[in-house]
Amino acid sequence: MRVLTATDVARAVPMERAIGVARRALEELSAGAIEAPLRPPFQLPEGAVTLVMPGYRPASSDLAVKIVSVHPRNPGRGLPTVHAIVAVVDTATGLPVGLVEGNALTALRTGAAVGAATDLLARADARILAVFGAGVQARAALRAIRAVRPIEEIRLISRSGTSAERLADELRRPPSPLRVIVSRSPAEAVRGADVIVTATTSGTPVFSGNDIAPGTHVNAVGAFRPTDRELDGDLVARARVVVDTREGCLAEAGDLLIPMAAGQLNPADVAELGEVGLGRRPGRTGADQITVYKSVGHAALDVAMAGEAIRQAVALGLGAEIDLG
Repeated sequence: MRVLTATDVARAVPMERAIGVARRALEELSAGAIEAPLRPPFQLPEGAVTLVMPGYRPASSDLAVKIVSVHPRNPGRGLPTVHAIVAVVDTATGLPVGLVEGNALTALRTGAAVGAATDLLARADARILAVFGAGVQARAALRAIRAVRPIEEIRLISRSGTSAERLADELRRPPSPLRVIVSRSPAEAVRGADVIVTATTSGTPVFSGNDIAPGTHVNAVGAFRPTDRELDGDLVARARVVVDTREGCLAEAGDLLIPMAAGQLNPADVAELGEVGLGRRPGRTGADQITVYKSVGHAALDVAMAGEAIRQAVALGLGAEIDLG
């Protein structure tokens, strides 16, 4: 069995490659070509949750299971909020062939899906990016968006401000051509932004939808509980809403469920990104249209990315081989 660390994952699947993997996986999911049941959540003490996410992708013969735990109080303990691990199984023999560090894989596949969504939904001339959050997920989304749009200005905002300042310093390192700003308020961050990312643990909207301009594209990837949301109902009501998976988002995403309960969003109007990629549903239909990509995460992305990571690791000689016998 091959064991991949976070560093191995990053070397095995660069973001540009990962974006293609994510788009194909979501298209296969929308076409009914990936088997992945809705993940069961296990509610733990202190508001923590553990999710079990199995999936089978026949097109690449990938079978994998991810176990991911989200512990909101971990930063106070000096630990990451999210911990995850992915086990990969050989479908021909049933042998376990891979064990992948799941935090890096989760960030990679989530960021890659944001890249695919931005490529399909954002205006081609998008130059200004606002990012809420400065953790692993925000960084991955930032890398992915820069891979598909010629971003010139990045506005950062985080709850404490310290993490945003640290990320800003990293992005400003020479020979970076970027203009990087740590915004003083949510309104300052989003006004005039072409693309917005919310990758936070907030349970309430992180900015006012009234502050964004026509034509803005928003990627919301933080909230994943029915009671939590990063976007307000007014924004969702004005937007063309596209999701990673309709089943998952209509079961878990407070960003959509709360506006639906208020009559601000019709479930029939929600499209999957895979449907947009396949040309089955429209994405952006005009330069002034506001678009929203909402993700709660799906095993289809995990199984596709884990399988790709193992294959590339074998080809590049990455990771460590261990014998379980």
